[in-house]
Amino acid sequence: MNSPEIQRLIQFLSKLPGLGPRSGRRLALHLLKKREQTFRPLIQAMQDAEEKIVTCTTCHNLDATNPCSLCQDPRRDPTQLCVVEDVSDLWALERANIFRGYYHILGGVLSAIDGVGPQQLHMTTLLERLTRGDFTEVVLALSATVDGQTTIHYLTDQLKDFAVTITTLAHGVPIGGELDYLDEGTLFTAFQARRGVS
Repeated sequence: MNSPEIQRLIQFLSKLPGLGPRSGRRLALHLLKKREQTFRPLIQAMQDAEEKIVTCTTCHNLDATNPCSLCQDPRRDPTQLCVVEDVSDLWALERANIFRGYYHILGGVLSAIDGVGPQQLHMTTLLERLTRGDFTEVVLALSATVDGQTTIHYLTDQLKDFAVTITTLAHGVPIGGELDYLDEGTLFTAFQARRGVS
């Protein structure tokens, strides 16, 4: 029904996160109908990103400079380092504007099933940064999954000889959450981390 070029475009778009064949078709049709306003500027933006965006050798963020703009920002707190799983986690924390220190992206979490060990993650560069840095706190901001928690335990063991305070994100009942709708793991963690009412 469609030309091979359109089919190829739909196939590539359908492989993007959050899109399937139906969304890929809609997006392809929109781009083809709005070539001047959308398609050509998108192609140019993608070419610019492909040519100019690099991985920061310090924290492993994506930026047009190396070291990235966050690593070069002198206004950030040099005593705090936040360890995250992926670039998307760093972006989420920056959007929330809740952390003013520096970051380190692991590039994933430990997972025996997926064959991801410490060698596949950016753990060596993390230890190097802690050796030569002035960090006093390391925030392990990893997901509350089994693999995320395994990674937190592994990192805690690796960092025990450094003169840093190791913290993790709080887990438990979200604001507005009803107990009846929460899974047992969330309830258990929230109950274990209960605190006094002031």
